[in-house]
Amino acid sequence: MSTAITPAPRKVLRPRADAVRNRERIVTAAREMFVEHGPDVPLDEIARRAGVGNATVYRNFPDREALVREVVCYVMDRTAEAAEVALAETGDAFAALERFVHASADERISALCPMISSSFDQNHPDLQASRERVERLIEEVMGRAEEAGQLRSDVGVGDLMIVVAQLSRPPAGTDCLHGDRFIHRHLQLFLDGLRAPARSVLPGTAVTIEELRAS
Repeated sequence: MSTAITPAPRKVLRPRADAVRNRERIVTAAREMFVEHGPDVPLDEIARRAGVGNATVYRNFPDREALVREVVCYVMDRTAEAAEVALAETGDAFAALERFVHASADERISALCPMISSSFDQNHPDLQASRERVERLIEEVMGRAEEAGQLRSDVGVGDLMIVVAQLSRPPAGTDCLHGDRFIHRHLQLFLDGLRAPARSVLPGTAVTIEELRAS
């Protein structure tokens, strides 16, 4: 009588700690250089700033599109996490909204997101998942703030995203990396204008995410 042999469980291969660190250094360096010089910055310059070899960059990211997409997803995930942490720590939806807006400026999200243009796959699963996560979170935070009487009722998620993108760009003629003294000041003025009760009537209607995507 033969005895059935149970195959040994396969080991889950995890990336080495140094490989994870190298990938993080590449993404961080790429984010900085994309903001400073645009998406066409040479990959060898990114490797040099990250302190890794060119082969390490290509081993992690087979082409420029993969690296740009990873950077944009990384930025969107970090801004979403900032709002989630604020909500968990304070339970205050408007505080979470403020944290998201200022984190978006710190991450230069307005400079990075336009890099996903028609030449890139805008419907890539990773990119779509990060974008939907941000949108769901902001819809939840804004809904909770409105229910709590903190947020005026005539603004939508699209309104917020448009203004964050516009105000977090540095003023013309200034150094992008040294415009924070303007950016955060003006973003806070905008946030104060979102508080309820509203002091004025806005023209038009609240902009939804669907309208923003279609524009």
